[in-house]
Amino acid sequence: MESHIILFLPLFVSLFITILIPGAAPSSCPINFTYVQTFPWNTSTCTNPLNKQSCCSTLNTIFHIGLSKHLKLTSFFQLPNENISSICLSDFQDKLTTMSVHPSMYLLAFPTPLSVETSQDWEQKVDSIRLSPVHTFCKGDLHDQTSCNNCIAASLKVALQLTSSDPNASDSDCFSFASLYAAAVVNPEGTTDVNTIGCILSVPLSSEVAKGSSNKRRKVMKVVFALLGAIVGVVIVFVLMVVMYRNWDKRRKENVYHREIENGVRNSVLTNTGAKWFHISELARATDRFSQRNKVGQGGDGVVYKGKLGDGTLIAVKENLNLESKGDEEFCYEVDIISKIKHMNLLALRGCCISSDSLKGKRRFLVYDFMANGNLNYQLSLTGDNRLTWPQRKNIILDVAKGLAYLHYEIKPPIYHRDIKATNILLDSKMNAKLADFGLATQGSEDQSSLTTRVAGTYGYVAPEYALYGQLTEKSDVYSFGIVILEIMSGRKVIDTLNSSADAITDWVWTLAESGKMREIFDESIREGPWKIMERFVHVGMLCAHAMVALRPTIAEVLKMLEGDTDVPKLPDRPVPLGHASFQSSLLHGLQRSGRSMQHVSSYS
Repeated sequence: MESHIILFLPLFVSLFITILIPGAAPSSCPINFTYVQTFPWNTSTCTNPLNKQSCCSTLNTIFHIGLSKHLKLTSFFQLPNENISSICLSDFQDKLTTMSVHPSMYLLAFPTPLSVETSQDWEQKVDSIRLSPVHTFCKGDLHDQTSCNNCIAASLKVALQLTSSDPNASDSDCFSFASLYAAAVVNPEGTTDVNTIGCILSVPLSSEVAKGSSNKRRKVMKVVFALLGAIVGVVIVFVLMVVMYRNWDKRRKENVYHREIENGVRNSVLTNTGAKWFHISELARATDRFSQRNKVGQGGDGVVYKGKLGDGTLIAVKENLNLESKGDEEFCYEVDIISKIKHMNLLALRGCCISSDSLKGKRRFLVYDFMANGNLNYQLSLTGDNRLTWPQRKNIILDVAKGLAYLHYEIKPPIYHRDIKATNILLDSKMNAKLADFGLATQGSEDQSSLTTRVAGTYGYVAPEYALYGQLTEKSDVYSFGIVILEIMSGRKVIDTLNSSADAITDWVWTLAESGKMREIFDESIREGPWKIMERFVHVGMLCAHAMVALRPTIAEVLKMLEGDTDVPKLPDRPVPLGHASFQSSLLHGLQRSGRSMQHVSSYS
């Protein structure tokens, strides 16, 4: 042992001395072993005298680095001859000695030859199907552990296949050939890159290199994640820009559209009417941003807010919520109708507003003067000393009749309200009545009679012929007004009675009148009033609310009878009671057949 620097097994000679070149032998080794001193391999395995086996294994991998370089340059797995092999071993020993690796620390063993001299011989011995995994997994970057493990597994698979087909070869021998081939031929960095060499040839690297490799991988991963983050960021910014542009373009188109609507309303509707175009910000300030505490009423088609303008004027702002069934053209039509109305007993339009934004969407508003005493329905519900007096009730009935007469006769073509009820009769600070809510108003034909496929109104107030057949005339409004007269005179609410087991208000009044109990019709608070005049008002209400259209008076005739200018005609025969089963069945059948419906909406209170 002491006389030999390195003890090589006979197998080594059989591997590396296979080609004998006649003539003079070369005097130098074709492998430059300088890398032994510069390559960052882990020398700690060869410093412990008790660790000879590990040292031997490590030095075999270091020597394989030189063999892989030689294979890459010459395509030969072996050295030319015995003489060259001795020179190379001596050079290898000298480099180890300079690194203080004692000769007694190692013993090298080399693989058994497989009748393979060149890389071409190897490719012929191992078919392409077996080599495919090696070319697939050992060709790329092997710095990460997963890629390295895949490459080693592919090489080991080739070795196992060769072992099964060649009984003279061992697993380790075949694996050595596969590793040399992968490092020298397959991977372009297999003889130059430290981490690639360390992976393919299983060279143990120093802790600094391993740490540096780990740091490098971390840096690479940071760069990769940074690039991915940048790409994702760019994509997100691009998507946001597209979304923002589309939203901006949509808002721009909506603003253009609403400006056109606004200009149309201003030019064609509001001109010379005295009505004002309000900006949404002005209405928001007036209503404290449409706060709940300023909400004074809500119905099926809108919400009403109390507001105060900068000059101290109190206003009622109605926001139209039924945007789907009522388009901009219909809204403008409604504004056009209301803006024409100039009568002391009709609620005049102070202004309107159309707004649209990304948060609230499209919004429409009508602005009126605020009515301090709310609506008639609210006043009829009061008790005690706050109940309406006879003079107040009389004036309210006359005021509504005058407002209806204006709509029917002083506007051409006439306007039919279609939704006269207690909640649509508003009272100002002096208890003057004003008919409001023209959202259902429509202009009739010149002969004041028309058919409509859409019945609108409130159940209990709608005339039978309108509900059943869609026949709309001025007497449809007269019927609703007759119901209101009976409500005012009796204090009974038509909706409450129809939703209970009690008779309809018209049936109840007719029953008492025919039995001579007229006094019981009057509300208790007014039974001490002028009995004859009050009886006349009840008779007018009964005539107006008659089921037969031909027996109802016009609103002009109604007004004369109420004011005492003409006598009230003899009451006709009692109509079929509205609560009668046959009438209710016909009414229900007619509504279902025509697809019509009644509304239950209210003005602000």
